[in-house]
Amino acid sequence: MSEKVAKTWEMPDGVYTALVTPFRNGEVDRKAWRTLIERQVAAGAAGIVPVGCTGEAATLDRSEREWLVREAVDMCSGRCAVVAGSGTNATSSTIAYTRDVKAWGADAAMLISPYYNKPQQHGLLAHYREVARAVDIPLVLYNVPGRTAVNILPETAAQLAAEPNIVALKEASGNLSQIEEAIARCDLKVFSGDDGLNFSIFGMGGRGAISVVSNLLPGAMVRFWRAWADGDINQAWPMSRAFDPITSACFVESNPVPVKELLSMAGLCRRDPRLPLMPVSEASLTFLVQFYESTLADLLAKDLEG
Repeated sequence: MSEKVAKTWEMPDGVYTALVTPFRNGEVDRKAWRTLIERQVAAGAAGIVPVGCTGEAATLDRSEREWLVREAVDMCSGRCAVVAGSGTNATSSTIAYTRDVKAWGADAAMLISPYYNKPQQHGLLAHYREVARAVDIPLVLYNVPGRTAVNILPETAAQLAAEPNIVALKEASGNLSQIEEAIARCDLKVFSGDDGLNFSIFGMGGRGAISVVSNLLPGAMVRFWRAWADGDINQAWPMSRAFDPITSACFVESNPVPVKELLSMAGLCRRDPRLPLMPVSEASLTFLVQFYESTLADLLAKDLEG
C-alpha cells in the first residue's frame, strides 16, 4: 500500500450526509437521487455518503450501487466529497466492493464493522488490515454496534490508525466515554455518527458529523457545524438543541424509514423502503404527519435560504 493516498487526500471537516436511496416502483428513483444530491451540494455539505446503512446498501445489487455512486461522483466533482459505503460482513467481498467504489470515482470508502459474524477485536484488526492493504483508496471505519453487535474499541481503532489509508472513524456507539477515548488515542479524524450527540462529540474534538438529519435540513446542519467550528458556542448550542425533536422523529422507527416518510411529505422522494423494511406503522405515521405540519414544513422551506 503506497503512502501517497494518505498524503494526497485528507477527509475535510464538516457535515456529511448519509443519503437515503430513493425508490419508485421497486427501482432506484434516478430523478429523486439527483434532487437529493443537489440539495446537499447547495447547502455546502462537506460530503455525501451514498450506499451506506441509511442508503439501504444491503438491499442494493451491484449495478444499482454502481449507478448511485457514479452519479454522485459526477454531480459532486469539485464541489463536495463522496465517501461511498463498501463494507460487508465478509472480508473478501468488502475488498471487492471497496475496489468497486474506487473504480467508480469515490474519494473514500466507508467500512461498517462486520455484522452477524461478531468478530473479536483481533478479528476486527485482521479484517480491516487486510482490506486496507488490498486497496488504494482512503478508508473510514464505521462503528455502529447497534446494527452490527460488534464494538470497535478505541485501542483497536488506535492500532488501525497506523495503516496509511485509514483516515477517519465514524463513531455511532452512543458511548461518550468511549468516543472521547477514541478521539484522544487515535490518530484519526473522528466524526459523530449519532445526530443526538453531535454537540457533545464536537466538544470532545470531533471533526464533524455523518448525519441522517441532514437529509432533511442540510443547510441548518452546515450552519450549526460552522458556528461550532468558528467558536461561536452561544449560537451553536441553541442550534444543536433545536435539532433534538427532529432527531427523535427521524428515529421513531428503524432508520431510514422515518426520514424517508418526512422526505416524502416534502415532495423530495417517495416514502418507499425496500424489504425487509416496511413503511412506518399507522401510529408513527400519525405522529410524523403532525410533526411535519407543525414544525418541519416551515424549516424545510427556509433551509437553503440561510
